[in-house]
Amino acid sequence: MAAPSPAKSMGDPGITPLSPTHIQKDTDDNTPAGPSFTVVVAIDFGTTSSGYAYAFAKEPECIHTMRRWEGGDPGVSNQKTPTTILLTPDRKFHSFGYAARDFYHDLDTTEAKQWLYFEKFKMKLHTTANLSIDTDLHAANGKKVKALDIFAYALAFFKEQALKELSDQAGGEFQNADVRWVITVPAIWKMPAKQFMREACYKANLVPRDNPEQLIIALEPEAASIYCRKLRLHQMIDLGSRTALNGYSPNENVGAGMTQAKEHVRRNRQSRTFLVENVIGELWSELSEGDRYVVVDCGGGTVDLTVHQIRMPEGHLKELYKASGGPYGSIGIDYEFEKLLCKIFGQDFIDQFKIKRPAAWVDLMIAFESRKRAAAPDRTNPLNINLPFSFIDYYKRFRGHSVEHALRKSNVDFVKWSSQGMLRMSPDAMNALFKPTIDHIIQHLTDLFDRPEVTDIKFLFLVGGFAESPLLQRAVQDMLQGRSRIIIPHDVGLTILKGAVLFGLDPGIIKVRRSPLTYGVGVLNRWVDGKHPSDKLLVKEGTRWCTDVFDTFIAADQSVALGETVKRSYTPAKPSQQVIVIHIYCSEKESVGFITDAGVRKCGSLRLDLSGTEPPPPPPGGGITRREIQTLMQFGDTEIRAMAVDVTTSRSVKASIDFLSQ
Repeated sequence: MAAPSPAKSMGDPGITPLSPTHIQKDTDDNTPAGPSFTVVVAIDFGTTSSGYAYAFAKEPECIHTMRRWEGGDPGVSNQKTPTTILLTPDRKFHSFGYAARDFYHDLDTTEAKQWLYFEKFKMKLHTTANLSIDTDLHAANGKKVKALDIFAYALAFFKEQALKELSDQAGGEFQNADVRWVITVPAIWKMPAKQFMREACYKANLVPRDNPEQLIIALEPEAASIYCRKLRLHQMIDLGSRTALNGYSPNENVGAGMTQAKEHVRRNRQSRTFLVENVIGELWSELSEGDRYVVVDCGGGTVDLTVHQIRMPEGHLKELYKASGGPYGSIGIDYEFEKLLCKIFGQDFIDQFKIKRPAAWVDLMIAFESRKRAAAPDRTNPLNINLPFSFIDYYKRFRGHSVEHALRKSNVDFVKWSSQGMLRMSPDAMNALFKPTIDHIIQHLTDLFDRPEVTDIKFLFLVGGFAESPLLQRAVQDMLQGRSRIIIPHDVGLTILKGAVLFGLDPGIIKVRRSPLTYGVGVLNRWVDGKHPSDKLLVKEGTRWCTDVFDTFIAADQSVALGETVKRSYTPAKPSQQVIVIHIYCSEKESVGFITDAGVRKCGSLRLDLSGTEPPPPPPGGGITRREIQTLMQFGDTEIRAMAVDVTTSRSVKASIDFLSQ
């Protein structure tokens, strides 16, 4: 049965489009001219770790990464800081990153329960189906706080750090107005999540709401793609080459090249300034017009896959297939470890332990993190994970017997108890924790490479923190079987950050993108007998109309050029109307007939504020002049933008698109 007509039930017959459906590309590229800025600061707000980098407009080839973070873990590079945040018991911002984690860890157990500690909270924006300004996050002690507040606190922290460092460099106060800010987000994020990040930036006073151009949302794999163009041979590992590169032969253990790469990064770390040469890297010079490559961005929370094609002579990039991926980041391995602990010690105990000893739980996961990084395909010796004393003590009180007893009783034979108070995991046991996450990634890559538009892929760039995993590298090699060369940049965890700076310096570098969804609005069309279904008939003042017709702005997987616009005209129902609100619908299907079709959902609203423009005077001899509001929507950028003008007066009309208040 067809869904009931939303237009009829709302008493709103829909809108009648005044202009025909068409998409046009303005010849004078109408990408808004950005304000003048002296520096670009990019913030890579990751699920597990975050950081910032910057470059001055007059020295675009010098990318500076942030100062060294205080704290840090053995065996983990601290060029970024953990995405952890701590609020005082009265919900005021206290600290971020290592500082937050270490302070929280050192609190007395009873005190720690009062403080609000958050980690890995970015994934909430991807997993919440009906994300809104009021979405909550849960702290480690179970208390709720508005997600927008947490994100704004984190962004304000980075703003303060970056401006302080810039002021120290400039030898005087550095003004925020001189900065163009770039925030990175996964390419697979939906519009509400991108808008949420923008709202958090406004709340953190990163940019004023009346100057939206000062903030650019960058897509993580796109940023990586831009940086990879600049790679020189000594800045990467080529897993697919038959010849040794950097003294590393592809037949050796996969992890060997990574160890060497880390050493290279460590030697160059003191300067924190990366020279990005203006030339195209040697690897890139092997690519010619039309060549294709895939960027696989493996982060903490999500894995993003993007397919790009080179356009010569400028070397601009064109997206060939809409971004795909899913929540298959490295935190999936942490969840598997947690499931293993539940299997051994019982779900009831683990749930209680997390609430009663939150700092000790954080400690346990830090111990696991450093061992997780030691997992490799050919490893033969076991991995030891320190159990905090409070875990052993609390378990004995909770169950009345020892941790060792629990391990003996559980059917998990590949995890043993070491007398030094450690869990001894066999390499197979550790690899088993990686398997579900890596299987998801490989399945996704397999599906992508099976698509007709994804043939003849020259390179596969593996980037993001999780790309350092030798287990993941080996799995990708096995899946590709030499079909394309696998390239891993040395500073794999900073690739996105540096690319985001380059994107901020030249946002027009990606010339063509693919629309992830079909977008449109519901309109009335003149009734056509035999064509339109009878339940859509609406008679209005003697005229027969078909309701709920889906007027497509842009179709899923359609190529959209940067600056390409969709033009529509709307007329207010009453001449005195101050605001027109038009519902935007979307679907994953490429062709949609009606807004009531299966899979079509209301996803946003276009708001036209007419309060600043006066209705036209009545024509001579009475009657009403029909008022026309011409709307332009831009789809070729990382966000959807709207502009509008009152045709009669040529005055600009305030237009905004909202994806968050559905």
